[in-house]
Amino acid sequence: MTRAGLNAESITPEQALEILHCPDDEVFALVAAASKVRRKFFGNRVKLNYLVNLKSGICAEDCGYCSQRLGGQADILKYTWLKDEQVEDVVAAGLASGVKRVCMVASGTGPSDRETDKVAGMIENIKDAHPEVEVCACLGFVTEEQAQKLRAAGADAYNHNINTAESHYTDICTTHTYQDRTDNIETVKGAGMSPCSGLIAGMGESHEQLVEAIFALREMGVDSVPVNFLLPFDGTPLEGQRILQPLECLRILAMVRLVHPDTEVRAAAGREQHLRSLQPIALELVNSIFLGDYLTSEGQSGQDDLKMLADAGFVVEGQESPAADGLEHAQVPIRRRGAGTQLAPNA
Repeated sequence: MTRAGLNAESITPEQALEILHCPDDEVFALVAAASKVRRKFFGNRVKLNYLVNLKSGICAEDCGYCSQRLGGQADILKYTWLKDEQVEDVVAAGLASGVKRVCMVASGTGPSDRETDKVAGMIENIKDAHPEVEVCACLGFVTEEQAQKLRAAGADAYNHNINTAESHYTDICTTHTYQDRTDNIETVKGAGMSPCSGLIAGMGESHEQLVEAIFALREMGVDSVPVNFLLPFDGTPLEGQRILQPLECLRILAMVRLVHPDTEVRAAAGREQHLRSLQPIALELVNSIFLGDYLTSEGQSGQDDLKMLADAGFVVEGQESPAADGLEHAQVPIRRRGAGTQLAPNA
């Protein structure tokens, strides 16, 4: 399996399923094998991404995993659009910590034309001030015209996760279809944006459905695969869903790496709760993480993320020196309070 990956070739679905059935006492040997593939294409670099939650809550979709879902009772912050200056402050803090990609996210089915113009203006401001940063938009379903407008403003990528296998999709959402999501990915690809799409593991899917979803993403030709682990928010249909064991998560990440050997694979929401003390081991499989908080939940602090990378010997992508070298003077985003992010220098 490693040989295929080193040649930038995917393993087979049968091999992927075999990985998910790997005995616990063989998981670290599996990680070592998959790490050779990760290291060939990405060395010891880790790409940092930062989420900017432009608009929170108040969504008309009923995705069962989502704290912002229609009729949901999750205790989350809800607010309308951030102001331009708030966005600029958050982005500047992320960049000071080595962030390479800023992910601009807004809740809802999709933006109106007026909202698209608003986000396009924000993207233009970011690109004018920081031309080197990658900007990824995540605004739900967009039309061809809206996608083209975002690309013209400077959006490099667009995220729309498939979240789970087509065979499992109706169990988690009824207000839109799996096909709607895959069609949207094709729309943003057609506008010239890099497609980013991934999944949420731990929603009651089978191993076969995990494999189905990962191979579907490969067939779509996505450039970035975020792997989320379910955060079972109280007040959602998936409340009480079990937390995955760390070794399960490593098996999933190893499988994703060997299906997508030379593609960006990101450990996303839920890594702290599910991987727990094995987060640094996961860096041998993924080459990308989110720095700090997620949309409606707190992640590991930005400073702790940077320390984790440094302690494990990784270098932040885009920087020549080890991750530890930027800790003393960097600013990192700290816990969100209300409709924005407070900033503080590292202690």
